[in-house]
Amino acid sequence: MHGRILIPDHEYKERVMRAAELIRRDGLDALIVNGNEADFANTRYFSGFWPLFERCGVAISAAGDAALMVGPESGEFAKDRSKIDKIYVLKDYRESADPAYPELKCDTFNDVFKGIGVTGKKLRIGVASFLDTSVVIMEGIKQAFPEAEIVRSDHIMVELRSIKSENEIACLKEGYRIAELATKQVIEEIRPGMTELQMVGVAQRVIYENGAEYEGLPMYVFSEKSTRHAISRSSYRKFEKGDIVQLNLSARIDGYSASIGFPIVLGKLTGKRRDVVMFGLEAHKWTEKQLRAGVPAADVAKGYYQFFVDNGYKDNFVYGPMHGTGMIEVEAPWVETTSDYTFKPNMTFQIDSFIATEEFGVRWEKGIAIKENGVEVLSSPIGRLYELDF
Repeated sequence: MHGRILIPDHEYKERVMRAAELIRRDGLDALIVNGNEADFANTRYFSGFWPLFERCGVAISAAGDAALMVGPESGEFAKDRSKIDKIYVLKDYRESADPAYPELKCDTFNDVFKGIGVTGKKLRIGVASFLDTSVVIMEGIKQAFPEAEIVRSDHIMVELRSIKSENEIACLKEGYRIAELATKQVIEEIRPGMTELQMVGVAQRVIYENGAEYEGLPMYVFSEKSTRHAISRSSYRKFEKGDIVQLNLSARIDGYSASIGFPIVLGKLTGKRRDVVMFGLEAHKWTEKQLRAGVPAADVAKGYYQFFVDNGYKDNFVYGPMHGTGMIEVEAPWVETTSDYTFKPNMTFQIDSFIATEEFGVRWEKGIAIKENGVEVLSSPIGRLYELDF
């Protein structure tokens, strides 16, 4: 494929077989995962298929047979892109405009299950992507199998996706490389009088020119008051001299989403504003030092919160200190005080150090992979505060 970094076909087949092992372990007859254009990860993980407008799903039997389910307009699209050979067209996966397609004769969930060798009435059906399973899809499953037990099975997907393969990490590294190029170009071109959205355009141009299939997440270019937003959208606001500008720029490679984030200043940063920005960086560095395989995630989260408290920033704490990353830039597992797992080698996370005041906020963020004795940083190191002179 001309040297392009991607997930090889055999890895998709291996994923289905690993899922089948967990389906059998949990006493399920089949697993259904669902996705959409925005949150495609669980279905693309098995099929390589990324839907547009419509939804899609993947059904896997305990024996490891799999089928891709798509909406009425995606059949030919799926045939050209899917890594799964068996493809079914169901109205349940239609787009949100809710067309009736009265002339079409579509497949049913019964057809899908028959096709993957699942028979019987009193089935145990696991459903993952539970939050992304529409009411229409869930009702369709229940109508097809009225005597079945529906079991929420998101944990299966977290277990499968948390530890990354060499190919997955290679895709992430390429995404970070491209995101860095976009970040450098934005820093070079940004000027007072330009808008946040103009800088988004610069970043988008760079990632596509350098091989990204899409943004890893909507590009963040926020300034001044909007930097307080943990999540937000860039606007038509024009930069002014002295502004703090938050960059979180990203690139997606074969379904894997990488993002790098840090603040820059259109001038010199002094006083309390500088103290807050540099504390965020210190919290980021503190987090990285705690990480290695075998460490309980909750211990890091508790220590991170205490780091805020001890340094007088308790009221500026929003969340932290990390979240999983991979196909979706923010994915399970989160690192929280209630987390009940320990870090394992090749789990990948964003160290995401966010602090907010009444006037502004700041985020220092990069991707890492857990290793036995520490971490591998998947991008170039961050930590320089860019103070641009105009």
